[in-house]
Amino acid sequence: MKTQQKNYAFIDSQNLNLGVQSLGWKLDFSKFRIYLKEKYHVVTAYLFIGYIQENQNLYASLQKAGYILIFKPVLPDKQGEVKGNVDADLVLQVMIEYKNYDQAIIVSSDGDFYSLVNYLYENKKLKIVISPYIKTCSTLLKNSAKEHIVFMDNLRQKLEYQTKKHRRRTKP
Repeated sequence: MKTQQKNYAFIDSQNLNLGVQSLGWKLDFSKFRIYLKEKYHVVTAYLFIGYIQENQNLYASLQKAGYILIFKPVLPDKQGEVKGNVDADLVLQVMIEYKNYDQAIIVSSDGDFYSLVNYLYENKKLKIVISPYIKTCSTLLKNSAKEHIVFMDNLRQKLEYQTKKHRRRTKP
């Protein structure tokens, strides 16, 4: 009997969120966590996210959905926009956990992960790269992932966030 794979996901949350939004929809992170578990046997999903004090409810809902949050302090740039650059933290976590997973799932379109993906691929530790959007995915990342890359443009029906509409029930 074949044993179940023990795969870990490492998710660049800002890249994922902005990539999906550029496709014209909003990701349901709870559905995405279930998708990762069912499709790729992800037992642990690290979500790398900028820390903003006002987002406590968001962080609680992500943890409830099954993500381990790795926070990065955010700093405003010259225009006042906040950015939490998580690239180094994600790479570090992949390597810290290297012996604990069978294969890694990297969720990003960022070419900064080229060397990491290349290393995982060469060592047969790369399950898949999930890129939010083919048009914004780095060519370096596509080249290093080779056949181990998928894009999210066809996952809208499965993973889109639906606002809850309250319906009144009428008695028959």
